[in-house]
Amino acid sequence: MVLEPATVKGKRSYDASGRRAESRRTRDRITTTAERLFLRDGYAATTVGAIAGASDVSPDTIYKSFGGKPGLVRAIRDRALLGDGPLPAEQRSDRLHLDTADVRAVIRGWGALASEVAPRVVPILLLIRSAAATDPELMALLEEMNADRLRRMRDNARQLHHSGQLREDLTLETVADVLWTYSSPEFYELLVLGRGWGSQRYGRFIAAAMIDALL
Repeated sequence: MVLEPATVKGKRSYDASGRRAESRRTRDRITTTAERLFLRDGYAATTVGAIAGASDVSPDTIYKSFGGKPGLVRAIRDRALLGDGPLPAEQRSDRLHLDTADVRAVIRGWGALASEVAPRVVPILLLIRSAAATDPELMALLEEMNADRLRRMRDNARQLHHSGQLREDLTLETVADVLWTYSSPEFYELLVLGRGWGSQRYGRFIAAAMIDALL
């Protein structure tokens, strides 16, 4: 009798863990399905009902989990930014400053991360840009994501500026602007989607361009 509460507690813990795992799988399935339909059919033409049907869930589940289509797009973007590595790409980017004091090596590392992440995230960013022209919610989301990327580039610029290895005539804001420009989805759109460059060539190019502009 003494063991019974512990047994029940262990069972409840197992059940809760199982529910969380199932919830994550359902969320991943919905996100994957939404990305496929958005990129295939367009944002406006893809309904929550269509996503729900293809994901084998109810529309109410999507609204509760994501808040609607803008929330789905945000979730797709956030997942794409994780990259392919064991750690999220943003964490790996931050670690570059800890692993080496050589600014050139840090920037080349950023280029390598860009070649990994851009193929995953740029298509959804271009989808947002296109839909934002006629959808106020997507315009707000686009502005939010642009502001988030600029904040990130300013953080990176401060790290580079503190190294003392940059050109003396560059202000912190100019460094941030250079990083902001070369990390833009438009560069990937022009070179990879427009001119057929491979993603690794693209990553090497933007790294070399940033090095030339900053050092």
